Amino acid sequence: MEIIRRMRSTFGVRGIPEGMHDRVPKGQYVTPKMPVMNLSYAPKLSTADWKLSVRGLVEREVELDWDAFLALPGMSEVVDFHCVTQWSRLNVAWEGVAASTVVDLASPKPEARYVMLRGADGYTTNVDLEMFREPDVLFAHKMDGEPLEPNHGYPVRLVVPARYGWKSAKWVTGVELMAENRPGFWETNGYHMRGDPWREERFSHA
Repeated sequence: MEIIRRMRSTFGVRGIPEGMHDRVPKGQYVTPKMPVMNLSYAPKLSTADWKLSVRGLVEREVELDWDAFLALPGMSEVVDFHCVTQWSRLNVAWEGVAASTVVDLASPKPEARYVMLRGADGYTTNVDLEMFREPDVLFAHKMDGEPLEPNHGYPVRLVVPARYGWKSAKWVTGVELMAENRPGFWETNGYHMRGDPWREERFSHA
């Protein structure tokens, strides 16, 4: 709870715009900012050396470099982003490639039910495969019309609008398909395995 108090003190409590209360989960406040929440540092990555692999319970392993990634069908969307530390930013514009497009290149095996995301900084987080394949989940390379800044995941991050922000892993370089659910970094440290903001699934005891 201390981290929540610090965040509210830093970014302030902002009212929910009129007519948008149904878009903000209980316990959240709205900010126009996109606060930076990283474990420690933004790894120095370039599009020349970045690669995204899809492995685990798949029929064939896939590795995409930057050009191959951009050659996939693109998508854009405007969605709300909810952080577990209680701030929400509405109407964030993302551009990238649907997560389902990427994972389907590897043809997940029937027993695959969960996904572990891995970042270049060593970060990991888990998402169930059904959610991962939702049409609004994407690997984003732009935010609000501009390439991602380093602190926001350059060159590519995952965006999972229906989960708290810690599931939207930054600097993503690996996708592992799994039969059994396993905790990632924050899940190992007490955060909820699913992280649904509408159910306030912040911590494992929730």
